[in-house]
Amino acid sequence: MAIRFNEHNEIIRETEYRAILVGLSDEKSEQSDWDMEELRGLAEAAGVTVVGLMTQAKKKPVPATFLGAGKVEELKEMCAVLEADTVILNHELSGIQLRNLEDKLERRVIDRTILILDIFAARAISREGKLQVELAQLEYRLPRLTGFGRSLSRLGGGIGTRGPGEKQLETDRRHIRRRMTEIKAEIDDIRSSRATQRAQRSRSGIPLVALVGYTNSGKSALMNRLLELSQQKSEKTVTEVDQLFATLDTSHRQICLETQESFILVDTVGFVSQLPHSLVKAFKATLEEAKYADLLLHVVDLTFASHDFQALVTEQVLAEIGAADKERIVVYNKVDLLPAEARPAYYPNAAKDYCYVSARTGEGIAELIDLIRQALFGDRVSVSLKLPYDQGGLLARIRAGHPIRELEYMDDGVRVVAEMSGEDLKQYSLFVEGS
Repeated sequence: MAIRFNEHNEIIRETEYRAILVGLSDEKSEQSDWDMEELRGLAEAAGVTVVGLMTQAKKKPVPATFLGAGKVEELKEMCAVLEADTVILNHELSGIQLRNLEDKLERRVIDRTILILDIFAARAISREGKLQVELAQLEYRLPRLTGFGRSLSRLGGGIGTRGPGEKQLETDRRHIRRRMTEIKAEIDDIRSSRATQRAQRSRSGIPLVALVGYTNSGKSALMNRLLELSQQKSEKTVTEVDQLFATLDTSHRQICLETQESFILVDTVGFVSQLPHSLVKAFKATLEEAKYADLLLHVVDLTFASHDFQALVTEQVLAEIGAADKERIVVYNKVDLLPAEARPAYYPNAAKDYCYVSARTGEGIAELIDLIRQALFGDRVSVSLKLPYDQGGLLARIRAGHPIRELEYMDDGVRVVAEMSGEDLKQYSLFVEGS
């Protein structure tokens, strides 16, 4: 992996790096171990070979070099012994700290934010995803122009590589701000289109269910399992890889149940601890699918030792996007890999139900579907409507969004018996038979 950008702000990959991972902790704790293990997963997802780890028990970072002077020297020796050409910090560093560390270590220095941005840039496929990543990259780079020195050349050709003169830096700032304005305008257009699509789905009466959870918790695998039960075509399946941030772009699929009820299932980008705020903000349009969903499926990787911590991170991100109070079902995934006594009962903020499933084997999926049906369609009643022939649009809407039990074409209209909620019934109250 080479974290470098060309003049179009696109990733240029050159060679595989050997890296040492470095982090700070107040004291030796399991939380520190989990954070470093997650950093290892991020590094490997970016194609880095991890050859060593180092932590320093320190409450606050050193302003100039982040690490203490003695630790910097120890790290330099460690790099030489292990033949590491890269150091990855499990924190976000300032431009000055990056520059000073590179000068002292004589190695490439990368912070956690740069690493995540690199992964996102490599995985984004849709136009929207690429724009969101580029916006986050530029927001990261803007405050780091001054004092970045030689480190800035690591961030790419084009802007930032023409010298530290104040006149040139100001030109770079204007260039970045202008590009950020352009990207925000394009994302607003995409958001507007998304809002139109959301309104169309709302009018159809088909509920929206959003898969949320920590990255690599098995959301995509669960979507594919539900698609299989819905007898969807194989080309409808989504990518599933045992890797952090394997997929970034949202995927919408219609799930049709045996009871003739259906809902739209959307797979959202996975969460991670210390997700850069710029990325949360940039991906807000994508994450808003969770905000407007009728139901959330909070997928938790049961095999991870600190799955309660991962669930908490997910809850924090949901709160940040305004989805904290959404009704949800906690889906403990990968249950086939653990004995029954290891199954916890954890209720996040707004969760009423939970279940244990294996997206791989299908265990527990029937129970999950029952919970989804109860949450989405539990208040439905059977109603008989008489629709005039000049109201063909209403019949199409009812057929698209509600299970039809009876359909009869009569001389003066169409009689339809359908199941719908009391709220949906308000739209058709004028056509209820006997009213």
